[in-house]
Amino acid sequence: MYIKLLTPLDAKEYSELRLEALRHQPEAFLMTYEEVVDKENIIDIYREELMCENRLTYGAFNYKGDLLGIGTLQLGRQTKIKHKANILAMYVSESGRGLGIGKRLLKEIILKARSFQIEQLHLTVVSDNDRAKRLYSTMGFKVYGLEERALKLGDRYWDEEHMVLYI
Repeated sequence: MYIKLLTPLDAKEYSELRLEALRHQPEAFLMTYEEVVDKENIIDIYREELMCENRLTYGAFNYKGDLLGIGTLQLGRQTKIKHKANILAMYVSESGRGLGIGKRLLKEIILKARSFQIEQLHLTVVSDNDRAKRLYSTMGFKVYGLEERALKLGDRYWDEEHMVLYI
């Protein structure tokens, strides 16, 4: 397995994995599958997103070149928040689970954050996603807040835990 910064050339594979994520774990993401799948130009949208200077998306690939995991480091743009960054859209495909992909992606994102002199990494995780919470805790993230009913789909709510890693 290898990890690399995704580029616009990876937009098709990225799109496919994002759609899988939205289908299999709808509670873990802000967007819904339906909001994304119907867009005619979704690959073009992702191409633009993958060119954004303050939004670095990393992908974990197997040696056959299949994209198995993704995670995004979003850097603060304004002067007063340049010491902070957010981790967004972490996902490991069903076929890639249990192989340490999430941990490797997270390590790469943390290393990149350090290279930008980031002092704090923030993320949110759905409260009942024990696997993700375990991973983040293992890497040193600490819960600093709970947002009840943070997400709602239909008549179902999910709470989100806010976590931080001081680096």
